[in-house]
Amino acid sequence: MSNVNYAYLAGAMARLSGIPVRVYQNGAELTRCFPVHLPRDPMEPYRREIFEIDGHVGYYVTPYFHYYGVLNAGEIKMIVGPTAQIMADGQKLRELAFKADVPPEEIPAFVEGMNAILRMPVETLLQMLCTVNHFLNGGEMLQLSDLAIYEEEQTMMKAGVEQRRTSQYYGEEAQPQQTHNTLAIEEALMDIVRRGDTVSLKRWLAAAPAIKGGTIAGDQLRQIRNLFIVTATLTSRAAIRGGMSEDDAFSLSDAYIRRAELLTSHRRIQNLQYNMLLEYTEQVEKLRRGKYATRLSLDVANYVRHHLSEPVSVEKMAEAFYMSRPYLSGKFRQETGQTLTDFILHEKTEEAKRLLRYSEKPLSAISAYLGFSSHAHFSRVFKKYAGVTPGEYREQFRS
Repeated sequence: MSNVNYAYLAGAMARLSGIPVRVYQNGAELTRCFPVHLPRDPMEPYRREIFEIDGHVGYYVTPYFHYYGVLNAGEIKMIVGPTAQIMADGQKLRELAFKADVPPEEIPAFVEGMNAILRMPVETLLQMLCTVNHFLNGGEMLQLSDLAIYEEEQTMMKAGVEQRRTSQYYGEEAQPQQTHNTLAIEEALMDIVRRGDTVSLKRWLAAAPAIKGGTIAGDQLRQIRNLFIVTATLTSRAAIRGGMSEDDAFSLSDAYIRRAELLTSHRRIQNLQYNMLLEYTEQVEKLRRGKYATRLSLDVANYVRHHLSEPVSVEKMAEAFYMSRPYLSGKFRQETGQTLTDFILHEKTEEAKRLLRYSEKPLSAISAYLGFSSHAHFSRVFKKYAGVTPGEYREQFRS
């Protein structure tokens, strides 16, 4: 529609919704309107996937459970987002800032801007786009049921996960049984989550028996969604018993449930369920590193996890726990056999390993993101805890 003023349309939509709006013509940006200040566009890490959406209206969900709505009308592409019903926490937003190449000094402004974006259910976002689509695509009247989610399935699944194993446990290949057998299976699985035993989880799922959980809905899709909700509820509580904070566990459960409600394929819900079990188990595993997991060690691990991208201060940690620094340091060492400083730097090194393996960010950017005072300091710490320099570690996974 050549007579459409896209700058006016984008501005009106952004002001009404409180969500960033961009318009592109043949791939080149035509106009954008951000109702909040964002030093960098949070869409950039997902640009390729979002631009591949070619239906008149579609949507993309990021690994942080942020939504982007997409509208295509001829040579015009409109992208609205991100939004969410619950925005990712501070640490995850700092991680997103790192992925979007936000300069370190502008990360606080980026996090503040993301938190200022209006929260909106994905259904409301898509209904808005369907309305605009009616005018831009010749009166087409799309319904929410006509829209498809877009995701690169492998980005939502952990490396090495085999879909066949997933389907053996959850899917069509599972052989039905005549009696309920959920209690023993549930107890075994939740114990694995509580212990944070990812090796046992993968081994267990590879040879798990089929589940006969009874009928709790009138149609098959609603049945599998309801079973997903039950699993999410049980898993979040098992993770809390394993040491995960209640806020983290319940927020993650809510996000996964909302995601499952958007999916219309049995297999995708099954794959999402596997991913959820693995994510909870990995989170608990990270918290319970070491020989023993005391209440204090779990509290410290949760605190460090939420401040990985900052210079973690023992003084601030002690203040958060209402303890003196000497008491906190002494009690932590007594209970775990290691100093707080060793624990903090070990956790930062583990995060650096992940970034070195799975991102192409330069070493200097990783160093700054993890709160090291200099690249030299980062290299010394990494070599102390990993045995090799950051560059040598990355090279191991490129050969």
